Amino acid sequence: MRKRFCWAILPLCVFFGGQLSGGGSLADEKPSVRQPAVAGQFYPAQPEELRRMLDEYLAQAAAPPLPGNLVALIAPHAGYIYSGKVAAHSYALLKGRKFERVVVIAPSHFEAFPFVSVYDGDAYATPLGNVAVDKEFAAKLVKLNPLIQLSSRGHVPTQEQGEHALEVQLPFLQRVLGDFKLVPIVMGEQSYETERALGLALAKMLKGTGTSTLIVASSDLSHYHTYDEATKLDQKVLKAIAEWDYLSLSQNFESRIWEACGGGPIVATMMAAERLGANQAKILKYANTGDVTGDHSRVVGYGAVALLQAQSHAAAVESFSLGSKEKDALIQLAKKSVETAVREEKLYEPAASEFAAFQQERGAFVTLKEKGELRGCIGLTTAEKPLYLAVRDAATYAALRDPRFPPVSAGELPELEYEISVLTPFRRVLDVKEIRIGRDGLLMIQGRNEGIFLPQVPTEEGWDRKTYLEELGRKAGLTRQAWQDETTDIFAFSAIVFNERKAPEPLTPEQPVFPKPTARQGPPALSSPQP
Repeated sequence: MRKRFCWAILPLCVFFGGQLSGGGSLADEKPSVRQPAVAGQFYPAQPEELRRMLDEYLAQAAAPPLPGNLVALIAPHAGYIYSGKVAAHSYALLKGRKFERVVVIAPSHFEAFPFVSVYDGDAYATPLGNVAVDKEFAAKLVKLNPLIQLSSRGHVPTQEQGEHALEVQLPFLQRVLGDFKLVPIVMGEQSYETERALGLALAKMLKGTGTSTLIVASSDLSHYHTYDEATKLDQKVLKAIAEWDYLSLSQNFESRIWEACGGGPIVATMMAAERLGANQAKILKYANTGDVTGDHSRVVGYGAVALLQAQSHAAAVESFSLGSKEKDALIQLAKKSVETAVREEKLYEPAASEFAAFQQERGAFVTLKEKGELRGCIGLTTAEKPLYLAVRDAATYAALRDPRFPPVSAGELPELEYEISVLTPFRRVLDVKEIRIGRDGLLMIQGRNEGIFLPQVPTEEGWDRKTYLEELGRKAGLTRQAWQDETTDIFAFSAIVFNERKAPEPLTPEQPVFPKPTARQGPPALSSPQP
């Protein structure tokens, strides 16, 4: 008897300093100060004018009470007339607070390099003065991972252009915090591996230091869509942040399904914040350039977010459920998709559905059985498509593309049984003892290796928790002990599972549905067959 597992195809100044005078002694070395590159362009170059603008924006921004300790912020980095009012919603939270050190993580818009660049100079300058670099902290940080290096790459402006994403955060920080030391970081690469390297290194450096350090991720959201398109796309990103699903964020940014020029900084910040105790994201403000200019044809999106250490994981997330009629409709959709693919050799094009739930983007698996035996199982792990299209694609690929089986023939169609699993978002497992058999599906990732099991698999196989984790390691192409490796991340998710014969009972309070899932792209980001 074949075991019933399913595949998961996991789907850019002038530099002053560093020169030695006359005798060339170290005592005569001039400070290396990174000069402003976009003062007078992105924000006022005159100090008084800059202060007035900042104070106006900060006065207008709401600073709601926070249900926990502030660990990190996400803020946009465009010209102040466009994004400044949104950024102010993040920085207004810092009024009356004191942070000795601020880590600012920014993307590199103009220069590509395969590492994380921590500025090797002495200070960053703005019209409001110099901000000293915490060189001791920086020197220790780069020793923790070879993907993190002391460098001027991504920091020092050229005569043609200078990176703005980090610089524009500093006047806000200077205005609300006064004196602080800066750790300026620019990510030349934004892969999951690089995000994880930076996130974990920061967490290791900051663990046990209390609340003296703030992390800021610098990022805009979508670029140059219509107003309505941008709003829809940006809300998906903000929802995944609110649900703390940074795995889906990373995958969807890398696959260009979702957009955020500072997606890597966002994910790295969430990884570090999580390991420092943060467990909740509060969306403070969203707007785009259309709200400022009135031009809705090509806009850029902006979001302000606070990452908090709260008493619980609770967040304002949307619940999701499927009624019996919706489940029946999805089963019939899966059947029609398989029949169309097998008999007509084409992709089924379903009509628009009356069910609103079908328009939500969710990951889904379709399992095919024939006379009780597995005949195919493939799915989309994250929410790159509306549910009804995810089910269509998963069913089609389960019938035709599962590498363990020949394609389904027309003669087999009457014998097929269908089961659908609709996934919830991913959340990293903080303690394997919290994994519950029958409730939690698991995804393991180590480097480029990934493996996934649906929640029902360990129950059907009779596995205990330890065996479940060991088999997951094997599924990911790793060792059975991979779950104990510090380079391994394990994410949990739940699922709504139903088939033709009967619909399962709703999840009980002891079986909470994790918030909604997220997506990645490629040819349908389908999940892998399981051996």
